[in-house]
Amino acid sequence: MDDQDVLAAMGISGFGKSMQKKKLDPSRFDKTKRVEANKPVQDSTPVMGPSSASLKEREPEADSEEATAGQEAAKEAPKPFVEPEYDPSEEEEEEDIADFPTTHELILKDHTKVISALALDPSGARICSGSHDYDCKLWDFGGMDIRCKPFKTWEPAGSYHLHDIKFSNDGQKFLVISGTSQAKLYDRDGEERATFIKGDPYIRDMKNTAGHVSEIFSCAWHPKDAQTFITASADSTIRIWDVENKRKQKTVIVVKSKERGARTKVVSCVYTPDGAMIGGACLDGALHLWQTSSNFVRPNLSIEGAHTKGSELGSMVFSVDGRTLLTRGGDDTVKLWDLRAFKKPLSSRSDITTLYPNTNAVFSPDDKFVVTGAGAATKGGRGRLLFLSKDNLETVKELEVDSTPVKVAWHSKINQIVTGLSNGQICVLYSPTTSLNGAKLLMNKGPSRKVTVEDMSDALAAPTILTPHALPMFRDGDGIASGSKRKREKDRMDPRKSRRPELPVSGPGKGGRVGASATQHVVQNLVRDTTRDEDPREALLKYANAEDPQWTAAGVIPWQISQPKPVFREATPEKEKEE
Repeated sequence: MDDQDVLAAMGISGFGKSMQKKKLDPSRFDKTKRVEANKPVQDSTPVMGPSSASLKEREPEADSEEATAGQEAAKEAPKPFVEPEYDPSEEEEEEDIADFPTTHELILKDHTKVISALALDPSGARICSGSHDYDCKLWDFGGMDIRCKPFKTWEPAGSYHLHDIKFSNDGQKFLVISGTSQAKLYDRDGEERATFIKGDPYIRDMKNTAGHVSEIFSCAWHPKDAQTFITASADSTIRIWDVENKRKQKTVIVVKSKERGARTKVVSCVYTPDGAMIGGACLDGALHLWQTSSNFVRPNLSIEGAHTKGSELGSMVFSVDGRTLLTRGGDDTVKLWDLRAFKKPLSSRSDITTLYPNTNAVFSPDDKFVVTGAGAATKGGRGRLLFLSKDNLETVKELEVDSTPVKVAWHSKINQIVTGLSNGQICVLYSPTTSLNGAKLLMNKGPSRKVTVEDMSDALAAPTILTPHALPMFRDGDGIASGSKRKREKDRMDPRKSRRPELPVSGPGKGGRVGASATQHVVQNLVRDTTRDEDPREALLKYANAEDPQWTAAGVIPWQISQPKPVFREATPEKEKEE
């Protein structure tokens, strides 16, 4: 008898608890597949059996051949679908347009107005978004369900628009830049850690203020130091801050303009990938670069009129090698600059509609393409996401989205493109084959299971019936039920049950003073000087008959000596007799 039969006869099916493996639906990504306008939808996944197009083109064949094809299709049908895995180290021989992760999309809809700030953490697990509806929202791919709602929403600065959000390189904190003059620091869970100081607006010299005195437009983290970041403001300065010191900045870079007044708004700032240079773009169309090892008195590289004067430059991005600078201007242009020849742009594209001043452009992870958004031609129309070649800025691929793309981010680790639109939506573009995690995590979860009776607690499934007087508040005469008069009087005398306040202290220490202070001791022993209230003559005369005439002898004795003796005429006897 086989061992398995023996175990089955004994009622033992195996040793240990066998976990039921979750089977993923092969067609789970089809729900989020993009439908291209004016183009037939072509499914990249293999379909078992002949396609409909081949059936139309194929001529009718003999019945025997059809039967044979049907048998072959029936044999192939039961084969399970194996999802292709993406190997980042595998190099493809042919470069195709389909390499862009744009075949599928996931819509995150919770904002009500244009997305003006967007950032992904370094791991690609969380998105932080800011909008003109004054809200900042945190999204977590691993914690979201199919409803796609943020796990935290708050207003960082009241009724001020959000201009920029940047995650630090360690992913543990991020900066939020609003229309105020103070930057705010949050941890990755959205808890506020610091609000940096505001400068004195009445000081003319910007180097002498502890912080910005006007609204901040942009910020950037140091690529190698997670404790240092910079901010660019409308007060014509770029300030270098330390995360640990929110009371004052480390260094101030005062940007001087060629225009009258020598001040201009700094609308964008950036670090080079090695952290050796700081770049700033101004409202007067100038671009400036400073060496971080210099004293920041004047820029090391500068070009006037890089973009149209008065147009807000949306973003400045350096390439991976740090030699190429990409700028997206509010004058409908995208320009590439080489730092080794900074006088003229390498290439320029001037037909990209810009409807929002903070529209940005980014490099692809392989540093071969540029991605940016183009505004809708009509109000409420569809916008375009443009993939441009880095060499000549020619359009390689054009993708239509629901509204104007404003913020674009292409994460290199998860290979997904996150786009913030003007209608408040966040569009996450991905590919099931070339993307990792991110939006794919939501599709792997599947729909939530319906709640059954077994899932509910015993209190909800079978509620306990309680009689009113069985509750603690009705026991032992407490609460509404009346007790005996003697018990109430006894409880009244108990200070704990009657909640009687503490009696005032009597005796030593009354009024909170336990002992007399040194000052009180000195004051009590002082003798009051009453000489001011006495008559000086009486004060002297009271010592006149004293045994010790030290006070009066000097004046009374000489007076007595100097007084003349009275001499009277003696009376005659005759007159006495007459009288």
